[in-house]
Amino acid sequence: MIKSFITILIVLFGGCTMKSGSYSYQPSKPSQKYPSEQLSSKASTIYKSNGEYQATMRPYTVFGKEYYPTVVHVGDTFSGRASWYGPDFHGKSTSSGEAYDMYALTAAHKTLPMNTVVRVTNNDTNAQTIVRINDRGPFVDNRIIDLSYTAAEQIGVVKNGTALVTLEVLGFEPASARTIDMQRIAKGPKESVLTNFFVQIGSFERFEGAKITKEKYTSFNGYSAIIKDTQYNNKRLFRVWLGGFKSEAEARDFISRGYFEGSFIIRE
Repeated sequence: MIKSFITILIVLFGGCTMKSGSYSYQPSKPSQKYPSEQLSSKASTIYKSNGEYQATMRPYTVFGKEYYPTVVHVGDTFSGRASWYGPDFHGKSTSSGEAYDMYALTAAHKTLPMNTVVRVTNNDTNAQTIVRINDRGPFVDNRIIDLSYTAAEQIGVVKNGTALVTLEVLGFEPASARTIDMQRIAKGPKESVLTNFFVQIGSFERFEGAKITKEKYTSFNGYSAIIKDTQYNNKRLFRVWLGGFKSEAEARDFISRGYFEGSFIIRE
């Protein structure tokens, strides 16, 4: 999360205690094959069609451990210990790119997709709050969620620092949403599965390279190749995608066969 590496070392080795598990993280290491993009060779990452990470499903590494956000469904429940984070992080960037607002109803979770909306129930008092996931963490053993100050205050977590809670997935907000609209959520998707899938098999700074790859795999195992002219980190990239996948599961199965090193899923 947002904390600097120096601060982490102080916490780890200085014997200090904290109420919340809020730490810096580093995305998975870049592939050597496509140095201009950050890929994960151990998981088929989902990207937006403009080439930026789909924050919902971005893999990342903290303290040498890799975390892979997972698909969840409305009604799924999880139990664990909640913590909170507040003034030290107010106004700083979250893992989703938003500025952290300690007075908003948000939270950090290690693997729930960004913008997942969950009900958090204090198991001791039955007090409840509803939050939107917009950050990663907490990276402390036995802690499942890091609540904003206001959310933690609503269910009595601030006073003691932590509490045993139950999480229930209620739905998914649009990435641009800054408030929780329960009516919109009720009409929305019931699972965090994306649609309109492609598999990227190559990325080139020169169009000629993309053209050669497209022509080579114009029709590959029933899937068709196309070229996408995109921008990434202010650089023009020509990407080669295979299309024709009817579901995320089909695309993941294709990737697992190892036809193309470093390939990953894209949602357009």
